[in-house]
Amino acid sequence: MSQDLASDSTSARIVPAGLDVVAEAAKGDREAIVQLLLTVRPLVVRYCRARIGWQHGGFARADDLAQEVCLEILRALPGHRVDDLPFLALVYGIAQQKVADARRGARLVVERQALDERMTDLMRVLPDRQREILVLRVIIGLSAEETAEALGLTAGAVRVQQHRALTRLRKELNPG
Repeated sequence: MSQDLASDSTSARIVPAGLDVVAEAAKGDREAIVQLLLTVRPLVVRYCRARIGWQHGGFARADDLAQEVCLEILRALPGHRVDDLPFLALVYGIAQQKVADARRGARLVVERQALDERMTDLMRVLPDRQREILVLRVIIGLSAEETAEALGLTAGAVRVQQHRALTRLRKELNPG
């Protein structure tokens, strides 16, 4: 089964030609590596931008972090076995760890507009898992199946958690 994402303009293909590209890239095939990076990098950039955000007038820090994620993917690729861990889970795991490291090490003061502050406050109301599901589903644009694969859940569990998260956010916005 291929790990393809939808072909519309809102989603990039995770693995254009299926798992063969991942396997060939893991063996060192330069064309497969290029194809894989061209496919995965936009997803990684969107994830990092969503998690790090706009700082000092741009996304430079998030984009730098996305580059670090791509390099780490290249380092991890030769040892990656599709049977052990789906490729999307590997990508997501590396990105999540790099973002966590960046947040721990960063002492950046970010000016946030009122809407940004409210959104941040709203997201803090949610448990970590629901927050991650909303980021992957709504901001990154992954399907329930792709999100489930990345988080090690079923697609049904992702949909239920997303529904619960959105319901909780609605209650926060309209407490009456």
